[in-house]
Amino acid sequence: MPREIITLQVGQCGNQIGMEFWKQLCAEHGISPEGMLEDFATDGTDRKDVFFYQADDEHYIPRAVLLDLEPRVIDSIMQSPYANLYNPENIYTSKDGGGAGNNWGHGFTQAESLHEDIFDIIDREADGSDSLEGFVLCHSIAGGTGSGMGSYMLERINDRYPKKLIQTYSVFPQQDDISDVVVQPYNSMLTLKRLTQNADCVNVLDNTALNRIAADRLHIPNPTFSQVNQLVSTIMATSTTTLRYPGYMNNDLIGLIASLIPTSRLHFLMTGYTPLTTDQKTTSVRKTTVLDVMRRLLQPKNMMVATPRDRKRNHCYISILNIIQGEVDPTQVHKSLQRIRERKLAEFIPWGPASIQVALSRKSPYIQTAHRVSGLMLANHTSIASVFERTCKLYDKLRKREAFLEQYKKVDMFKDSLDELDNSREIVQQLIDEYYAATKPDYIQWGTQSQT
Repeated sequence: MPREIITLQVGQCGNQIGMEFWKQLCAEHGISPEGMLEDFATDGTDRKDVFFYQADDEHYIPRAVLLDLEPRVIDSIMQSPYANLYNPENIYTSKDGGGAGNNWGHGFTQAESLHEDIFDIIDREADGSDSLEGFVLCHSIAGGTGSGMGSYMLERINDRYPKKLIQTYSVFPQQDDISDVVVQPYNSMLTLKRLTQNADCVNVLDNTALNRIAADRLHIPNPTFSQVNQLVSTIMATSTTTLRYPGYMNNDLIGLIASLIPTSRLHFLMTGYTPLTTDQKTTSVRKTTVLDVMRRLLQPKNMMVATPRDRKRNHCYISILNIIQGEVDPTQVHKSLQRIRERKLAEFIPWGPASIQVALSRKSPYIQTAHRVSGLMLANHTSIASVFERTCKLYDKLRKREAFLEQYKKVDMFKDSLDELDNSREIVQQLIDEYYAATKPDYIQWGTQSQT
């Protein structure tokens, strides 16, 4: 019984990474850019219907809803070879096409006024699923549409479909150079509140780390958007392989998420991937054994989130799930886990079971890769708090000077007071405190006290 997943792509960034994701899925399932199954792919044992459904003419259509407040990115998708893949009824761009002007408040209020049109599409998709398991949201937290409209969608979907899971792929902005969006810290803070309260699982895609990986590991001096988005699509596609090529475990979203998230608020995940290549033919890694792959996944330089390795903070793993693809003998997995344990390569929380879980997954037979084995790590690690601290620091700087708030005050939500901003800052601080508390042996007591 397939558990279907509806993908929501919101804003410029969300639609760009969504586009790469669907390209990758089509390639892995042997579906042409027009949505037709290729002749060589007819006898597959894969589950296409988790992410696609079939139209009356045998055409495979993504269960995707494309939303934006300006038409540019969606127009470019509709002029690409993949234009006929999507259901045109599932595409919504704002009539006046002005966008959200990089302002969270504009994105949120416009989404509110478009509520009925958007939810007509989502409800229709949900009704067309036999056994809907949840939603995946692709967006950026820094701009206007992905953050504001994305936040609105998170709140409403939570109300409307309370029993369905919401997983997000959230792109966090570059931290080290001066951003072209000065109000990025405000937008990020307001979105982080919704990601904390309304999502079940957030995959943090940190642009700082993605650009560093493209430059250092793939030797691309000035990585383009599409090269970075290709890295993101690899992560997204691999993290869903166990759903699309089902084995005996982790073959639905709840199974994946439940093993990684022990308490409801600590649901921000980092990802790591190895071996990394943008072009499938070229490779810098010559040999891949299960142990090599699992050891490399624990190296900070392969993590898609830039966090300082702070010895004083005692940061540690809460949980790890490795999805290993390729020709793997299960006994190799046991040996590798043993070696990692003996060498203490991963530091775990003191209050829970310390284990690396491993899911073995088949590779797509239609894509040639240079490596026998590749791996994705989904990790819940307490150092993710430093990403939120960076955002708080930038936010506090602006907020202290009351800088750039005029645009927000024009929006109804902020007209009378800026309480919503300060409340978001408080909630993110509580999240940071909880991640630090999770590094201590008495976290369970801390949790019960903070609930009372």
